[in-house]
Amino acid sequence: MKRVFAASLLFVAVVPLLLRAQVSTPEITAAELTAHIKYLASDALEGRGSGDKGNEQAAAYIAGLLKGYGIPPALPAGYYQPFEFVSSVKPGGANALAFEGTGVPGGKKGATADADFRPFGFTSNESVHGALLFAGYGITAPDGSYDDYKTVDAKGKIVVVLRYSPEGNDPHGMLNQYSSFRNKARTARDKGAVALLVVTGPNDDPDDDLVKLSFDQAFANSGIPAVCVRRSVVASFFAAKGWTLKALQDTMKSTKAPVVFDFPGVAASLTTEVVKVNATTSNVIGYLPGNDPALKDQVIVLGAHFDHLGYGGPGSGSLTPDTIAIHHGADDNASGTAGLLELAQAFASVKGSLKRGIVFTFFSGEELGTLGSGYYVNNPAVPLTSTVAMLNMDMIGRLNDRTLTVGGTGTSPIWEGLLTRYNTDSTFVLKMTPDGYGPSDHAQFYGKDLPVLFFFTGTHNDYHKPSDTWNTINYPGEEQVVRYVYKIAKDLDGIAERPVFAKVQSAAPAGGGGDTRGFRVTLGVVPDYGATVEGMKIGGVRPGAPADKAGMKPGDVIVGMGGKKIMNIYDYMGVLGELKAGDSVEVEIQRDGKLIKLTAQMTKRQ
Repeated sequence: MKRVFAASLLFVAVVPLLLRAQVSTPEITAAELTAHIKYLASDALEGRGSGDKGNEQAAAYIAGLLKGYGIPPALPAGYYQPFEFVSSVKPGGANALAFEGTGVPGGKKGATADADFRPFGFTSNESVHGALLFAGYGITAPDGSYDDYKTVDAKGKIVVVLRYSPEGNDPHGMLNQYSSFRNKARTARDKGAVALLVVTGPNDDPDDDLVKLSFDQAFANSGIPAVCVRRSVVASFFAAKGWTLKALQDTMKSTKAPVVFDFPGVAASLTTEVVKVNATTSNVIGYLPGNDPALKDQVIVLGAHFDHLGYGGPGSGSLTPDTIAIHHGADDNASGTAGLLELAQAFASVKGSLKRGIVFTFFSGEELGTLGSGYYVNNPAVPLTSTVAMLNMDMIGRLNDRTLTVGGTGTSPIWEGLLTRYNTDSTFVLKMTPDGYGPSDHAQFYGKDLPVLFFFTGTHNDYHKPSDTWNTINYPGEEQVVRYVYKIAKDLDGIAERPVFAKVQSAAPAGGGGDTRGFRVTLGVVPDYGATVEGMKIGGVRPGAPADKAGMKPGDVIVGMGGKKIMNIYDYMGVLGELKAGDSVEVEIQRDGKLIKLTAQMTKRQ
């Protein structure tokens, strides 16, 4: 990180004079917000992906400005708080696939890694051997309406399945939710298979391409080796059974019934190896000390994340995953970053009057699962016991019809009165949501029992797309939002008593922040996306939710649910999608080295 710190010093010297002039006043202005966002969302920063050069440049820009404002670093080593994360995966050198037996022409047949087959990013790294079984599309619908495994025994076998479902690549198909690669691997594992081979049928891809090796923001393996294979590699095995893959696809589509069978005399040996690639990114943190003898040891944390999606692509979170292009992230979250820079400059101009300290936290890794804020709360610049509240700005650049959403309003009894007091002129139509969890960095602080507020102007059609550019921002509207946050933070600095924390009794909101989107039911837990354990680590538990009633706690690791093994968050999501309201489910958790079995009754997701 010495290179990044040097870049921050270099920034102060070489930043264009015009840009420096545009951000020189302590007043919160639309002109300064424009200057910040134009730079942060520029092509030069290439989408600010965590661990990428553009992200480092953004960090240097922030650190340089904090230094220019006269705000000292919050950490002994400087402004940067580096942390490692898994940025991608790459093939190892051990990948191998071979077939043998009386059903193989010549008795043996090899396959070449990356030409004939390719591991999935979530494969387990191991070697297996087993007889070959064709299991249709590898789908078992929980309602019993369709089951490729109903009439076959997959135990100890290497399973071959077709990609997608009998309905093809139809996102609205009844079986689509069970047809992901990870779900097929989980199902095969639960059925006792030792490995999974996925083949793309000719009706879906006439070119017979291999699936790209991609990474889905968690190095969480599926528990069995899993690879994609060209159909040319296995076509002779199907021919020996009197089938072509096209005929199989056509038959299963027309009959809506599985076609499954063993391949007599055919076994396979498979070794898979993918290697995780670690990268480093950094939070950027400045600190203004307080001056009041009774309050100066307390701090307010003001936060925003500055990372975005880089060039996008599969697994990045882009809503145009097939488009490799700069995802500028002007609203998400150059807008919040610019707002925090303006707050920092404004508070620096009155630092002598501050009673409490203020920590300005610019997070990286938010798009990867609030990694930066998760790292911060476990390694705080100032102890969390001294932190009185956290105010977070994420996507505050699209004020429309004066509607401002403020999350976390139930996390302290002082919030609603404070928010109303500074909106007596009705500048905003306030949409207050009590819940302290939500899809941004404040959730990590709420999970540590701290009052939070989350300022947000709403989603839009450019969200997580290359079209989220600087010229789409409502700059006068954002100026109003940032001035509003300043007033609330200034008031918070001056009150004699620290805000009382309150847990919020609420179900998971439809927009995120608990379990995952799109499910019929909720357990009421917030995953710890930064955890590197086998299982699904709980980052937070909603009061009154099924998990809370069952006795689950933050830090517990779910390792089994409904009789099925849970190795990662994707297993958890797969099982969650199979449940319905009213189901009583046994949940196995690891707590302090002990296996505990609890029973939760699922409730409908609101």
